[in-house]
Amino acid sequence: MSFSRLLPRLLPRLLTTTALAAISLVPVPAATAAKAPRATTSAAAGVDHSAFDKLLKKYVNEKGLVNYKAWKADQGAFNQYLAMLSKNPPAANWSKPEQMAYWINAYNAYTIRLILDHYPLQSIKDIGTKIQIPFVTTPWASKFFSIGGEKMSLDNIEHSILRKNYNDPRIHFALVCASISCPRLRTEAYTAAKLDAQLDDQGRDFLNNPAKNKPGKSSAQLSKYFDWYKGDWSENGQSVTSWVNKYATTKLDKNASISFLDYNWQLNEQ
Repeated sequence: MSFSRLLPRLLPRLLTTTALAAISLVPVPAATAAKAPRATTSAAAGVDHSAFDKLLKKYVNEKGLVNYKAWKADQGAFNQYLAMLSKNPPAANWSKPEQMAYWINAYNAYTIRLILDHYPLQSIKDIGTKIQIPFVTTPWASKFFSIGGEKMSLDNIEHSILRKNYNDPRIHFALVCASISCPRLRTEAYTAAKLDAQLDDQGRDFLNNPAKNKPGKSSAQLSKYFDWYKGDWSENGQSVTSWVNKYATTKLDKNASISFLDYNWQLNEQ
């Protein structure tokens, strides 16, 4: 889903009255991307995500559903973790896995922060204006937190940092937008030491969950993620089919027909 290639095709549609009325939001690249927070040249490698790990184990079940009601009533440790993230952006001497784990955890944690700030609600898309314009007024475009002194949005983390800098489509299996059709929110934080295994596990879980993907030998119904981010899946000589076959138990034929499931934006709540 290369934004620079898609924008000329998207803008004429977005600017029509009909398109605005019919719009259904997805978390897509922001039109104006903020720069990543300026990293210091020297800092202790990585940060400690154990506090977030404990919270995930406490408030998230094995299906990835969140007890937002209980979490909202007990936010002390969560606020401390977010404050730690805010003050300690990745530094230049961090390894790639340390940086990626930081940003994935930050995305998921600040998504939870956004939900708790507006809870109770039925969907993350209930946040903000009723008519939401991609790149402009979505919950993902709202700059509601700061990292390293920079005001940021969830779009900034996903599109301007993770997708732009790390070239690993598996992030789409890890970033959780607080909705039923999202990948499962893990009951553990991402860490540099386990990141590769965690991302592969997320891929297997996502592709073999029939509520999110229905791969078949000659035809498949896949998550909208494989449509929205098709440019990511086709980089480095890969394809949607090759990525699906890497993780799905049922393998797609080379010429299998692919359609995409409707996306369920209902809150991922217990």
